[in-house]
Amino acid sequence: MTQCDEMVRTVHPTRTRAGGRRLDPSRDAAIAAAVLEVLGRNGYAGLTMDAVALAAGVGKATIYRRWSSKAELLLSVVDVVGAPVLEVPDTGGLRGDLVTLLSEVVELFGGPSGRALRSLFGAVVDDPVLQEGCRRLPLADWDAVWEAVLARAVERGEVPPGAGESVAPEVGPAVLGLRWLVTGRPLDGAVVTELVDRVVLPLLRRR
Repeated sequence: MTQCDEMVRTVHPTRTRAGGRRLDPSRDAAIAAAVLEVLGRNGYAGLTMDAVALAAGVGKATIYRRWSSKAELLLSVVDVVGAPVLEVPDTGGLRGDLVTLLSEVVELFGGPSGRALRSLFGAVVDDPVLQEGCRRLPLADWDAVWEAVLARAVERGEVPPGAGESVAPEVGPAVLGLRWLVTGRPLDGAVVTELVDRVVLPLLRRR
């Protein structure tokens, strides 16, 4: 199962069908996949109910029975995309953990959800509802994952207590996010390794 399949397998519509008949969950999954596809291809401005219905292979009425607006539809998908996807690595050493963790971020940015989210970010500036929804995105659990990795490193004596109080936890995602959103420069293993060795580890080990 791909990451995209995993994310769209369960989407919760905000409405139920009149008369108490249950909605078809398989259509919800198809609609969620279509939202990511259309958003990644056309941007938020091009995310219309017609385009989603066409990509999902369903009638527009099927979508409106579930969601009253494209913002409502998008936020239901954001709830799924925002489910935790970052795993706490345990390679036996801090460097390996950091390389693995930041590689997960690169994989996320380069996948179907990453392309869709890049389009979404341009629409949230003037939309408080979407801003709130974006706080549930995949990197929202970054702090918890980072703290778990760092706590083990402190126990192993690799970094001093309090090392995470620097900007180190934010540097990795910030640099990767800049390349992903702004510069378009490559995101690959070499970038992750250089970032860990030359920036993140020195910051953490600084006393």
